[in-house]
Amino acid sequence: MNPAAPLSDAELTELEQLLDGLPAPLEPLDISALDGYLCGVLLQPHPVPAAQWLRWVGDVEGQALPPGPQAQRLAALAQRRHAELDRAIAQRQWFDPWVFEVDVGAEAQDLSASDLTLPWVAGFAAAMDRFGGLLAMDHPGLLEPLAVLYAGFDPDDLEDADELLAVIETLEPPSNLAEAVEDLVRSVLLLADVSRPLSGGPARRPRLPKRPVANTRHHRR
Repeated sequence: MNPAAPLSDAELTELEQLLDGLPAPLEPLDISALDGYLCGVLLQPHPVPAAQWLRWVGDVEGQALPPGPQAQRLAALAQRRHAELDRAIAQRQWFDPWVFEVDVGAEAQDLSASDLTLPWVAGFAAAMDRFGGLLAMDHPGLLEPLAVLYAGFDPDDLEDADELLAVIETLEPPSNLAEAVEDLVRSVLLLADVSRPLSGGPARRPRLPKRPVANTRHHRR
């Protein structure tokens, strides 16, 4: 198997099951948070070694996973997704974030598009907490895409972020999940323009067409 090959639907389900099956007291990222986390890792201005970012996948406190084939398989699948996202970000190409509809009856009807992307954004924020290189750049080009990503957070969770909150207040929430997913992808690529600029000239700002949410599926929580 090509180590950079995109994960199939079966492998995505397998990875989700491996994460969900980790024993207590481990607290792994869920599958959507993992995807956002990997994007946050890849947006750092200097590459983060796999040994550093993998430790936070299986446990929010960085505890080591029980050794064995399951841990090895989880790491292999996560690194495949990392490679796929790395390629898309480096080439400023569209990618399908792992954002899922929720199939929980009446409760699902009360969830906004921003609610559905929140687990992904929480994973992204976890990467920002663990690896500070991107935010340390203090570049004006970071403000707008970060505001789009963090718009669904409670303002009380964004301490000492007055500029960010001011931009968030000017934003209109996405009208549907496809628009919310497009916002995620565009924001990631705009952040990459700052932390991973294209060689050979100034970074271009991506103008992405509206895309269907190709990997959206009903997901039970």
